[in-house]
Parts: sequence; C-alpha cells; structure tokens
Amino acid sequence: MTMFDQIDPRSPTPLYEQIAARVRVAVAAGDLAPGEALPSVRKLASELRVNPATVVQAYRDLAADGFVEMRHGQGTFVQEVSPFLRDEERATRAQELVRTLLTDAARLGIGADEIARAFEAEIGVEIRE
Repeated sequence: MTMFDQIDPRSPTPLYEQIAARVRVAVAAGDLAPGEALPSVRKLASELRVNPATVVQAYRDLAADGFVEMRHGQGTFVQEVSPFLRDEERATRAQELVRTLLTDAARLGIGADEIARAFEAEIGVEIRE
C-alpha cells in the first residue's frame, strides 16, 4: 500500500483527489504498468478507511483523464498513457512540489536566495545567473 501512504484525511485536498493524484504519479513514473489492476474499490476503501464512494470518484476521474479503464465486474486497470500525457503529469506534479516548497518557505521566512542556494547545494549545479 506504499503508493497510498501519503493520503492525509486532514488535508484540505479532498481524499478522492489525493487518491487519483497518487495513481497519476505512479503511472507517470512507470511504477504502474499498462494492464495492471488497481486495488478493488472495496479493498482500497477498507485499507484507507474511507467511504467506497470516495474511491469510486477517484477511479472515475482517472478514467475520464485516460489513466485507467473501469471494466464492469472485473475491476480497474491502468491504461497505456501517451508520452505527452506522462510528461504533462510530471510537469504538473513538479509545479505542485515547487508551490508547496515556496509556501512552506514563506511561512518560515526563507527568501528566494536561500532557496536557490539550497537547491544548488543539493543538485551541485549553480542555477542563478
């Protein structure tokens, strides 16, 4: 269940969006292969201790976006995702990570120069001109 470890019921982001986001990330990263079955609605709802309707909504959103296929009576399966959609999802997640970093940094009073130095130290490349 490691894919869903970061689901946070206290987050302002609805649970179904969190579930769908984790699946999108796993598909974009190649952690879930095309044709691979997702946990059943009942099983995932039980593991996450959420209402099954929450999981159904997440799976419906994923199906609408082309990440999964819901087969009546069989389950939900990962779809083949185009490289464009994969890249788009990765870019979206990168933007969200940066937004979260900047929000947390602002709360701590950390300025852009400090963030840039921290990035440079972590990746070993100067990013400022």
